[in-house]
Amino acid sequence: MTFYQELQLSSVGSKQLIKNTADPKEKRRHILIYNFKVYLVMAFCVAVVTLYTNLTGSDNSVVGVTVLLAVLVLRQADFGIKTPHGLVSIMGIFAILMIAPRFANTLNPIGAFAVNTAAILLLMILGCHNVIMYNHSTFVLGYLLLLGYDVTGAEYIKRVEGLAVGMVLCMIIFYKNQRNRPYRRSFPDLFREFDLHSARGRWYLKLTLIVSSAMLIVSLLGLPRAMWAGIACMSVCLPFTDDCVARSGKRWQYNIVGCALFIVLYLLLPESMYPYIGMIGGIGVGYSAGYAWQTAFNTFGALSIAAGLFGMPMAVALRVGMNVFGAFYTVICNKVIDRLAAVSAERRSTEA
Repeated sequence: MTFYQELQLSSVGSKQLIKNTADPKEKRRHILIYNFKVYLVMAFCVAVVTLYTNLTGSDNSVVGVTVLLAVLVLRQADFGIKTPHGLVSIMGIFAILMIAPRFANTLNPIGAFAVNTAAILLLMILGCHNVIMYNHSTFVLGYLLLLGYDVTGAEYIKRVEGLAVGMVLCMIIFYKNQRNRPYRRSFPDLFREFDLHSARGRWYLKLTLIVSSAMLIVSLLGLPRAMWAGIACMSVCLPFTDDCVARSGKRWQYNIVGCALFIVLYLLLPESMYPYIGMIGGIGVGYSAGYAWQTAFNTFGALSIAAGLFGMPMAVALRVGMNVFGAFYTVICNKVIDRLAAVSAERRSTEA
């Protein structure tokens, strides 16, 4: 395997390669390449987010994160339709990201719930027809981040401009890498094949309603960081309910682990190092092959921002509370919706 090919491996693939290599010299080589890859990716991520921050303002650093995630995913993922039609999907996705989060934040909680429901469902239809690609985790996450870190006025104009540049970049990368895909489905098929009686259609609707309603509940309670509950629900709401139960446990348990590690760093490091805690978390994610520890290290960035706004104790309490609530709420809603779907199917069968 060449140096470049090893750089393309996931953390799981790299660790498996290191484990299966018997020759000590080759093992050291694989370990060195793996470490190089982690810091290379981290440097690239920091560079992209810093560039976006410098061009669009510090309040729009989330735009850099959103575009970066989309670029990394669209290098390899597709939409299950013809590549030129996939470009239309990308335009639709970014149009939603430009407009819907800002619009939702101008409304009361009920109005915002309606906008969030429509926007997230559209993101699912446009970006997740090929379910195994797991595209929803990128685009819905981007939506929730933009919703939670809202801006207005001139900053919003810069946000739209930054997203427009990101859209063009994603379209170029997507077309270059996916142009030879042999799909026959077209863009209209994404909507024609949306069926609430299918497993995929029910999953679209479940994720949409669970995420949107969780944020509605948090907003009605007057609590900040409703997007954290939405992100937790999105992460736990997998296509199959049985998978959700195991994911739910890892979500809330390892968020608590991540918060505990954050507290240790926050108390031990000097205040001048606080801005780098998020970067430490990013490195930890790079070394993590599984969802559990990725979840733990992902808490660092969010908490480092929230601690500056609410204080460390309140930020940690909010983080734990939102994730525990989101994890259990998603499992309960999944089971209830599945039961209602089963009753509906029995009724249709009886009537037939």
